Amino acid sequence: MASAIALIDANSFYCSCERLFDARLHNKPVVVLSNNDGCVIARTNEAKALGITMGAPLFQVQDVIDRHNVSVFSSNYALYGDISNRLMELLHEFTPEVEIYSIDEAFISLDGITTHRELDACGRDIKRKVENWLGIPVSVGIGETKVLAKLANKLAKKSDKAEGVLTLADSVYWERALGRTAIEDVWGIGRRRAKFLQSRGVNTALDFARADHGWVRRALTVVGARIQAELNGVRCLELETQPAARKSVTCSRSFGAAIETLSEMKEAVASFMTKAAEKLRKDNLAASVVTVFLHTNRFRQDESQYSNAVTHELLYHTNTDDELLKVALAATESIYRPGYRYQKAGVMLNHLVPSDHLTLRMFGQDVWEKRRKVTTAVDIINRKYGRGTIHLGEAHTSGKWQTRAEMRSRRYSTDWRELMSASAR
Repeated sequence: MASAIALIDANSFYCSCERLFDARLHNKPVVVLSNNDGCVIARTNEAKALGITMGAPLFQVQDVIDRHNVSVFSSNYALYGDISNRLMELLHEFTPEVEIYSIDEAFISLDGITTHRELDACGRDIKRKVENWLGIPVSVGIGETKVLAKLANKLAKKSDKAEGVLTLADSVYWERALGRTAIEDVWGIGRRRAKFLQSRGVNTALDFARADHGWVRRALTVVGARIQAELNGVRCLELETQPAARKSVTCSRSFGAAIETLSEMKEAVASFMTKAAEKLRKDNLAASVVTVFLHTNRFRQDESQYSNAVTHELLYHTNTDDELLKVALAATESIYRPGYRYQKAGVMLNHLVPSDHLTLRMFGQDVWEKRRKVTTAVDIINRKYGRGTIHLGEAHTSGKWQTRAEMRSRRYSTDWRELMSASAR
């Protein structure tokens, strides 16, 4: 058997991060809300048992929350991102081959481990160490391929017998596991393909694995053929241990309250642009194309509607706040129209190139180099003392356009001002 792949998935990750710093939340129903405290985006098993569904608007489940004393939190992405980074670093303790799939999931290679018993023991060791060292509960699915590892992970979450770890590699239960997995739950199939397959009598992962290969390729192209091959233990999707190069950077937000003035809109766009520029510099990139967009609330049919976007191409690539901000603010002025209540705006940066190989400027190269040094110094200070400690005057850090987060917990691990404190009596 070729080397197996494991998928490590943090259980109810956002909620688990909240529980990590508040022991009172354990075994209690907890939910985390989307931006502006609009919808449920994470739930503990206790909250699921109460009938709270993923994506449910807060106002629709408020009665259940009040009746059962559910703990509710605004999204705390600074905290979740930091805990995610620690999780991924921890997984490198087991193997250098780690593919970060999402904020709470990663595929890892289990080279050199071939038997079912050894793989199961390795999976349980990973689960135990992650939970003991980091305090975040995880599920582990293991298979010869990514698709099988994903399927095993889903079953591990549902099975009390599995206790959070399920190995389908070198397993006599492969057929039973696929037979119990609905076709819509197979990674990569999607709702539209699932409906098509069900109309052809393919209702489970096992049905799909056994379907005629030629028919699958004709009906679902090479993508479907690869998924089928992976279900049969033939690896088509290799681990991607090096993150793909960014093709663009976007920063956009729905406003905490509708914007009705140009000055407020420029403040919001300035804030988004500085955050986008910070992402550029973090990845050692520079951009030469800037897009700004804005729109009203399309769900408010009682209000006038308007949306627009504009793109500007710069003469030289750059990643400094002042140059990008100048373009973004000019773009905002060109598309802003008074008399509307705006709900959202954002900026996109494109045509990215490595920032250490930029074309020399015909004029102003010395000024540009000085700006870069100042920007680097500001980034260092902001990383040490918190984002926004130093910022351009146009990029205000407060305003009614700021995303609502009225129930956000403290940023325990990323902000000196919000560290957990302890006292002895």
